[in-house]
Amino acid sequence: MATKIFVNFPVKDLKKTISFFTQLGYTFNAQFTDENATCMIISEDIYAMLLVEKFWHTFTDKTICDPATTKEVMIALTTDSRKQVDEFVDKAIKAGATEPKPAQDHGFMYSRNFEDLDGHSWSILFMEPSFIQPA
Repeated sequence: MATKIFVNFPVKDLKKTISFFTQLGYTFNAQFTDENATCMIISEDIYAMLLVEKFWHTFTDKTICDPATTKEVMIALTTDSRKQVDEFVDKAIKAGATEPKPAQDHGFMYSRNFEDLDGHSWSILFMEPSFIQPA
């Protein structure tokens, strides 16, 4: 079985967060959705667990970082083209996200970042397949 990844995010308003990510085309697993959390399906092996902050604290006693001033991680997701990068980030901005810095074009890689409604950082990128060398 392939390893799956579940990235957990604290959120302030679950309904608004679900609405935001629905506008970006994501779906949710109803089996893992209630008033405390939802499981957003990113791909067959990648999921985002969106947890209301009070529920988040049942998993840790540590303080939630304020994403307006502190970043712990940036989630990076690939697309199949530069055009898809722009379309996705433009859609996120239309849904309420902010874009903290301009697009980055390194020739072989093109990326844009956005911050979701809770300030979590997402990087959407395209990398030229010919640039990637076999391991």
